[in-house]
Amino acid sequence: MTAVAVPGVGAGLGAGVDGAGLWRPASGCGPDCLPPPAAPDVSRLRRAGRLLGVLGMLVAGTGLAVLLPLLPATRGRAALRGWALWTLRTLGVRLLVRGRAPRGRALLVANHVSWLDVLAVLAVSPARMLAKREVRRWPLVGALAAAAGTVFVDRSRPRDLPATVAQVAGALRSGRSVAVFPEGTTWCGAATDCRPSGGFRPAMFEAAVAAGAPVVPLRIGYRYAGDPSTLPAFLGEETLWASVRRVLAARGLTVSVALSAALHPGEGADRRSLARIAEAAIHPSPRPPLATQLDLAA
Repeated sequence: MTAVAVPGVGAGLGAGVDGAGLWRPASGCGPDCLPPPAAPDVSRLRRAGRLLGVLGMLVAGTGLAVLLPLLPATRGRAALRGWALWTLRTLGVRLLVRGRAPRGRALLVANHVSWLDVLAVLAVSPARMLAKREVRRWPLVGALAAAAGTVFVDRSRPRDLPATVAQVAGALRSGRSVAVFPEGTTWCGAATDCRPSGGFRPAMFEAAVAAGAPVVPLRIGYRYAGDPSTLPAFLGEETLWASVRRVLAARGLTVSVALSAALHPGEGADRRSLARIAEAAIHPSPRPPLATQLDLAA
């Protein structure tokens, strides 16, 4: 395992830490990043069946979320993992996993391409999710997210950021894993020129430092008919329904999740350095050198 120790940095979280603009990141990805329109791979009847199946899984998931607090932790995680996996299968999406999921609590950090990312993360390592406030208003999905203990963040109110970080830290201290997408927005996952500027936002890494919890980077990727694809991406002004329709019509769609070694922040670690190290584990493209010292532990 890898330990990240950055002693001597005591950075607090205030309203201006990352700036209002950085707290509301945007990618440059648009319709041009998506594959050209094509005829559906599956029949209309099959697409309708998938849609009905997914609606049924969402209803079942809402019931499961109500039961989760009553179940032993191990059984609850297994039930949530099974629900996410079956929902992916209902959508016709195959899941491939590389690496070992953490056995205990962890801050899971991943790149963000699609609404499918949430299902992929839950199918690999069940966790409380961090999501933008707007998700709470989505039909069925919002109710399910709220019942499952999702931490909602209002990106229009940067002054609320310290309270959100404290809430995530509290969940970690209680033994729960929390999953976040520190890029702050979706992008196509392929065209590096439209990747969100500024890299991983460091705020939520402060929660891992405060709670003494490991950080586990997850790299999410998609393939369509065997080739890397942006088909499942959910971008810009596109509606959720438009993205869902592409997935329902696709055959041979695969999502892969690669888990990197856990990063263990030392006491007083710098959240910005920790964010950059986690980002480099997911996106190995060159970045400015880190002014940090890494201690490697077995």
